[in-house]
Amino acid sequence: MAEGKIRGLRGSALEELINMTNEQYKEQGIALMQKVPTPITPVTIDQETRHITLAYFQQKSTVDYIGAVQGLPVCFDAKECSYDTFSLQNIHPHQVDFMERFEQQGGISFLIIYYTHLDRMFYMPFADVKRFWDRARNGGRKSFRFEEIDQSYELHSRGGFTVPYLDMLQVDLNRREES
Repeated sequence: MAEGKIRGLRGSALEELINMTNEQYKEQGIALMQKVPTPITPVTIDQETRHITLAYFQQKSTVDYIGAVQGLPVCFDAKECSYDTFSLQNIHPHQVDFMERFEQQGGISFLIIYYTHLDRMFYMPFADVKRFWDRARNGGRKSFRFEEIDQSYELHSRGGFTVPYLDMLQVDLNRREES
């Protein structure tokens, strides 16, 4: 895999790369992050294979990942976008509410956004998510353009980590201390 590039991600591939990174962080004792399962109710189960073939979601999920980094509570959601414009419909109100409440309790919330058509990945601090969310809620754009995101939060694979989000988490923490 080329340095800084994640080729051919499709569907849950972004989450698989994050899961691998989380496993590395756990093995090194740096962080303990868990994928939050989405609760489902099976409707039909193939009796031969014992696989669920039809199910429905029991409730809205909060975020994709939650855990701790060196004692700091952290939660985030992973999103993919195939255009230069990211529709805020991809972020649900209950997710923004959860992330905001998480931050109010002293945690850190953020998004990891993978622009598939550009093969570029970014950490988006909750403050930026909230800024775009509030703009839409106040009658502004219901999306944000690629050019509007903070390019200094781009994630580049390095040192065996495919999604080294802790690097940008540290940048986010440093910026919060400065303000």
